[in-house]
Amino acid sequence: MRTRSAGFYRYDLDGLRGIAIALVAVFHVWFGRVSGGVDVFLALSGFFFGGKILRAALDPAVSLSPAAETIRLVRRLVPALVVVLAASAVLTILVQPETRWETFADQSLASLGYYQNWELANTASDYLRAGEAVSPLQHIWSMSVQGQFFVAFLLLITGCAYLFRRPLGTHARTGFVVLLSALTVASFVYATIAHQDNQTTAYYNSFARAWEMLLGALVGALVPYIRWPMWLRTAAATVALAAVMSCGALIDGVAEFPGPWALVPVGATMLMILAGATLPSRPDTADRMPLPNRLLATGPLVALGTIAYSLYLWHWPLLIFWLSYTGHRHVDFVEGAAVLLVSGLLAYLTTQLVEDPLRSRASPSPTPAEPLPWRSRLRRPTMALGATVVLLAVTLTATAFTWRQHVTVLRAAGKELSVLNPQDYPGARALTEHVRVPALPMRPSVLEVKQDHPASTRDGCISDFVNPAVVNCIYGDPAATRTIALAGGSHAEHWLPALDLLGHAHHFKVVTYLKMGCPLSTEQVPLIMGNNAPYPQCREWVQRTMAELVSDRPDYVFTTTTRPWNIKSGDVMPATYIGIWQTLSDNNIPILGIRDTPWLVKNGQPFDPADCLAKKGGNPQSCAVKRSDVLADRNQTLDFVEQFPLLKVLDMSDAICRADVCRPVEGNVLIYHGAHHITPTYMRTMAHELGRQIAVATGWW
Repeated sequence: MRTRSAGFYRYDLDGLRGIAIALVAVFHVWFGRVSGGVDVFLALSGFFFGGKILRAALDPAVSLSPAAETIRLVRRLVPALVVVLAASAVLTILVQPETRWETFADQSLASLGYYQNWELANTASDYLRAGEAVSPLQHIWSMSVQGQFFVAFLLLITGCAYLFRRPLGTHARTGFVVLLSALTVASFVYATIAHQDNQTTAYYNSFARAWEMLLGALVGALVPYIRWPMWLRTAAATVALAAVMSCGALIDGVAEFPGPWALVPVGATMLMILAGATLPSRPDTADRMPLPNRLLATGPLVALGTIAYSLYLWHWPLLIFWLSYTGHRHVDFVEGAAVLLVSGLLAYLTTQLVEDPLRSRASPSPTPAEPLPWRSRLRRPTMALGATVVLLAVTLTATAFTWRQHVTVLRAAGKELSVLNPQDYPGARALTEHVRVPALPMRPSVLEVKQDHPASTRDGCISDFVNPAVVNCIYGDPAATRTIALAGGSHAEHWLPALDLLGHAHHFKVVTYLKMGCPLSTEQVPLIMGNNAPYPQCREWVQRTMAELVSDRPDYVFTTTTRPWNIKSGDVMPATYIGIWQTLSDNNIPILGIRDTPWLVKNGQPFDPADCLAKKGGNPQSCAVKRSDVLADRNQTLDFVEQFPLLKVLDMSDAICRADVCRPVEGNVLIYHGAHHITPTYMRTMAHELGRQIAVATGWW
């Protein structure tokens, strides 16, 4: 494919890129959906970059240099990214509480290192981080996927060209087509399987996304041989443009990509590429291209396409920071328009002042008699500009590592949380026993709380989202003959610190049967709480766990009996729990049914009190929520005690909430880890009241 100067350039694809970024930004800002625009970007990246590398590999006169190509990629992609990351770092410090700074530091390093997609995949499967606020750098995942693809593709094609170009001779192109076809099919099959197995992590998986770019590269290799009549090209281009424009409205990309439905935006992009292709001997002109391609090649869309990369980088962090600053869940039309306007302006300036000057090598110097036009001076790469970008990148990296080290040292100094003085830090006893609370700093602090986990989490005694195996660990008194089986999800798990203390004190052992986000339930298609993604591993795990419980016959099964409503305030007893109680009762296994702890919600969104407390002016009262918003007036489990005599109801709500409000801090102890897990530090202060209720239910002491 020839260059602009040679008169052959696909301006229609610049316009398609402009349409894609417009869809991405508009759907993000106003609709909270995935438009398919990112998939268009990935496909176009594969076409342009893959086509370029393949042409070089097939040309015997060209020596393909991975180092030179990598340098060009760095010059093209990294400077704008560094500028946006630097601006986001400043806004993070100014707008967001310090509880968010560590996550930003981790993700800024991941973005600079082009592994942000794997960072997000790992945290998406980490239940303890799944409730964190959306990151202003979340969108960088697609940049990381592209960067990884570019390097891998470059090395693959360079290696194959070196090994096989001479032996294959005139058949080299066929060899590359076969190779790319095999890789494309393999990636697509993998994406389909991974999507069904764990869509959340598959969404960010590089190999699950590779087929979108490989297909672009494959089409790039075949374009010179495509011969279409104009009427067919026009029909294909019309269908393709309609598919791109409607994809976000018709397909839920967050739930369906990168599976087979991603073929819609990617396939439409391929059709648009093929529809606008012409013979190399007949350069593209307006009258030789289908009408949809000519529309895409118009000035405004091409101009939007030229700033698409920078606009993609800017729009998302500006949206997230604005929502964080205002506390709103969504932007209205005026706010959204303002975010897009500012994003467009910053994207234009970034393209003109950063991208373009550093993308190309310096132009030949003019003679002294020829003054350099201001626009040329503006575009000409300079050592100062390059040095500034490098300095920003180094500063970002150093700052991120420094903050992470600071937090690590702070948490290391907080290891005594398990032995806090009960007189200074009475925690739940301030509510249940009305003991005096001295004026002391809260523990754990808002930064310490992130690593305040139950022993089972540290010991690996809870199955993660993808593991259907039952993991048993023993706590309390291992030599005891009496057993309480702690079974369910993380909301069963967070009772372990109190049960462990009681087990040692009253001589019973606690055996864990735990899985992230998976309460004991007969739900046929369990969903992950929060994003409502299908959770088939939970169903399999529950079946295995129930079989083991019936076989092991513990003295009691300790499990949760309520959940928060998804549609209104308060909590509810799910009907799908009844089958579990029936199975245990049929096997004469008593149940200690604990009412679930309140899930904190404000304005319909999960509410992390540590974030609130970290903000200026945040305190236990201002960060409280109404008790009536998170707990029903009555524990609905009580309605089933006559039907299930072996069901013993426990309710610790009054050890967490006051009569009117649920505060995030009581007795100088932070209650919540995130929006709905109880900190082990506070849980240990509930042991006395929990022990009193268990004693009444069991008669053991």
